[in-house]
Amino acid sequence: MNVSYSPEELLQALKNYFGFSAFKGLQEPVVKNLLEGKDAFVIMPTGGGKSLCYQLPALISEGTAIVVSPLIALMKNQVDSLRALSDQDGIAHVLNSSLTKSEIKQVRSDVRQGITKLLYVAPESLTKEENIVFLNEVTVSFVAIDEAHCISEWGHDFRPEYRNLRKIIQRLNGEIPIIGLTATATPKVQEDILKNLGIQEATTFKASFNRPNLYYEIRPKTKQVDGDIIRFVKNNMGKSGIIYCLSRKRVEELAQTLQVNGINAIPYHAGLDPKTRVRNQDMFLMEDADVVVATIAFGMGIDKPDVRFVIHNDIPKSIESYYQETGRAGRDGGEGHCLAFYSYKDIEKLEKFMSGKPVAEQEIGLALLQDVVAFAETSISRRKFILHYFGEAFDNETGDGGDLDDNMRHPKTKKEAQPEVEKLLEVIRGTNEKFKAKEIVHVLVGKVNALIKSHRTEAQPFFACGHDLESTYWMALIRQILVFGLISKDIETYGVLKLTPLGRDFIKSPHSFMMTEDHSYKQANDAVIQEGQGSAAGVVDQGLFRLLKAERKAMADNLKLPPFVIFQDPSLEDMALKYPISIEELSNVHGVGEGKAKKYGRSFAALIARYVTENQITRTEDLVVKSTGTNSALKLYIIQNVDRKLPLLDIAQAKGLSMDDFIKEMEAIVFSGTKLNIDYWIDEVLDEDQQDELHDYFIDAESDKIDQAIEEFDGDYEEEEMRLYRIKFISEVAN
Repeated sequence: MNVSYSPEELLQALKNYFGFSAFKGLQEPVVKNLLEGKDAFVIMPTGGGKSLCYQLPALISEGTAIVVSPLIALMKNQVDSLRALSDQDGIAHVLNSSLTKSEIKQVRSDVRQGITKLLYVAPESLTKEENIVFLNEVTVSFVAIDEAHCISEWGHDFRPEYRNLRKIIQRLNGEIPIIGLTATATPKVQEDILKNLGIQEATTFKASFNRPNLYYEIRPKTKQVDGDIIRFVKNNMGKSGIIYCLSRKRVEELAQTLQVNGINAIPYHAGLDPKTRVRNQDMFLMEDADVVVATIAFGMGIDKPDVRFVIHNDIPKSIESYYQETGRAGRDGGEGHCLAFYSYKDIEKLEKFMSGKPVAEQEIGLALLQDVVAFAETSISRRKFILHYFGEAFDNETGDGGDLDDNMRHPKTKKEAQPEVEKLLEVIRGTNEKFKAKEIVHVLVGKVNALIKSHRTEAQPFFACGHDLESTYWMALIRQILVFGLISKDIETYGVLKLTPLGRDFIKSPHSFMMTEDHSYKQANDAVIQEGQGSAAGVVDQGLFRLLKAERKAMADNLKLPPFVIFQDPSLEDMALKYPISIEELSNVHGVGEGKAKKYGRSFAALIARYVTENQITRTEDLVVKSTGTNSALKLYIIQNVDRKLPLLDIAQAKGLSMDDFIKEMEAIVFSGTKLNIDYWIDEVLDEDQQDELHDYFIDAESDKIDQAIEEFDGDYEEEEMRLYRIKFISEVAN
């Protein structure tokens, strides 16, 4: 293919097919390059107009362009859009395993007749011998490989079948031009793609990764995350949004919770049947639903320009995933709020998922994950961090969107760190640039591990030279000097730190370096940060919390009960956050069921109502999160089978629960006000004297914390025995 079009002719074609009067960004040179029959590699962020780079050349060239795409949703969306441009549906087709024999026959007929200009195929379909034979019989204008990062093992969405594409393309007739396209590619991934496709000589077109209209924000993920999400969505009612979760189960749960709280939300994940997935996707695109709660199966190639927010319920596995998913917000240039909830516990879960994989895959996955941790915890410009990751320099003082993130809007105090930077760089140099960040920090604080011993680093004079500062401080400093170019990570060795020329210059001629300490997202920090605010403005109301504790103590004294059997502290904290003023609202508070709300709640609801009135508190309805009752079937099953006196182990195993998880379910039942008579089980494991001893302990205890009870009895009882007796105690005394 080598077709010459004047700029005027190209603009006319653009106008005729797409209705645009001008090209966007790098689109025009990419289109020209492809029409001239040259290979191209396009790195263009989501919303940059990648699809048009191959769609327009395909429409105005002889033959059919093959578009390799990894997702059926992406293909369907693009085929529908292209068919809207023509009076012939055959202008674009999908060729994959979902088609019937008659549909495949129609596709091949349209391609042979020259009607089809774009044929979308999955890589698996392209490897089928019958399809290769067919494509050799027709004119192929070029091959476009969308989501080309799937080729690279260092990409965030590696797919082994993508690595066979070059061999298949070579089996097609003639020298067919190849265009690879991706929205996310680090320098290492770019190199991998070019090499694997055999197009090292291709012209590379790289647009800026900066999306200046997007606001980036990270918040601590707490037990109140559902309430946080509901508040945010209700503050943005009527706007389109995507909420990403890592598991299908969480997608279903959160979608239901949003629905019962008056939000027009739908779920989307690969476990839904194809018809439901298509229907839900179309509902979102056609604005019949405001919010889609989805796994990463949703979104690739979905061209909805007015998504106003993207929320990550779970932090993604890589910066590439985060960038691509947040890039679905504000594609029309309008506002786009990117909010992610972060807890290091989620990172630990992801690390565990990797433990069964091959060592090389684990190393890559862990390296990508540590970059996500760095992004979440950093206190420097989030935009600068992202752009540095993709090999692009950015000055947030002068660059577009430089102040659009939580760290820039609410900056932390900076401190002079020149002496520490010198120490850090000297240690990297002194260890011959062979260690990753973790080992460098170990050397600084004087911690020995097997790798450090094998290099005899503990005998070096610089060992423990930074022992006066915390490991977290040194890790924050490493992250910041990395972004500011004093060191680099060697990707080939999974993140070994190397000095850059700038870093070597700093050692020779030290100068000022101002740093800020990283954020510390502790699981215990249940602060809820309001939208757009840097302070913990929605934190538990401490004044109300104290009054609620006093009310609980008075009630407990009157009933001669320990305070915790009435309401636990987390329940009081949730009341002091949500301000429930009725029995119905109280029953939706954490750890308070309908039974307990009715039995003990009346005076608490009245106290809160008085407090709200006296302090002129604006009580937004969305603070009271309604529960879905998702677990009610499980709870009913447990109650019924305990009533039947079935062995607890049998009940747990029947539902696939570990004993620990089963006990948690029973605890939730009794603490929310429902009786569970497990005497038949307790009598098997504890004698009468032991039960009396435990009863006396709990009746006098100020707290029901099991670790305190274990300490009190100095190991006389197992934790499981303690927890089971506490269930019996609460059932008998409180319910």
